[in-house]
Amino acid sequence: MTSHTTTIRPAPGTPCWIELATLDERAAQAFYAGLFGWRYHTKSDPATGTYTIASMGGVPVAGLYRVLPNQPPSWLPHLAVANVRSAVGWATNLGGTVLLNPVDIPGRGTIAHVQDPSGAVFVLWETPDDWTFGSEAPGMFSAADLNTWDGDAADGFYPTLFGLTSRQIGYAPGIDYVEWRLDEPILYRNIMGGEHHRTTPPHWLIYVTADPRVGTDAITARVESLGGAVILAPFDTGFGRAAVLADPSGARFAITDHSRPDPDWRAEVEDPYDD
Repeated sequence: MTSHTTTIRPAPGTPCWIELATLDERAAQAFYAGLFGWRYHTKSDPATGTYTIASMGGVPVAGLYRVLPNQPPSWLPHLAVANVRSAVGWATNLGGTVLLNPVDIPGRGTIAHVQDPSGAVFVLWETPDDWTFGSEAPGMFSAADLNTWDGDAADGFYPTLFGLTSRQIGYAPGIDYVEWRLDEPILYRNIMGGEHHRTTPPHWLIYVTADPRVGTDAITARVESLGGAVILAPFDTGFGRAAVLADPSGARFAITDHSRPDPDWRAEVEDPYDD
């Protein structure tokens, strides 16, 4: 599969980077290298002290750093904006909370950390002119799901902030799963149900493309030997065969083999808000 490496400024709301905040960066590097073949280089960073860039075939695919105080281990999506400071003000007006005020990072543009009104954290990024981000190929970013208990809060925030439209989809009737679109889907929103404990905080789930030559099942089988855990064993969806996993620090992510979509998977569900 050919990667989609973008070197132009992305449209607002587009996932333009993924970033792991981890308890043990050395263990995380070994884990993802063993799982996907990532390679790394580390540089100084004004926001986190040091920052590691993971790459595949020389293409940047993700960032890693040690968790900030009071931050749980997690994968965070970076969503593109034309101007971080303006976007932070707009996000605040829409009910978001700024956790990290805009920081200018030499060579990497400007970032800010925001908590949406439903409680999930993400990063706003005003990308530099030479921004590059590999996606779609094996070991690279595939998709981002917002898992939340409060769909109304999320649906009133992200589409307004980024000028997105919504379309209701799902795994079965009654599942509240929405894609947020520009010309095509760029983000997804899922209302958590009985599969999640009620104390599970709202969070983003990052999907990484599984190498179809290896397959979701074989990749999942390697996770525990690398120090991770299997949260949800491989299952079939209309997007491909997927699994939900956790790395050695407990940060959760998912993989999908897009070469194996389930032809019997029902994507469309009735939109309860469609008059």
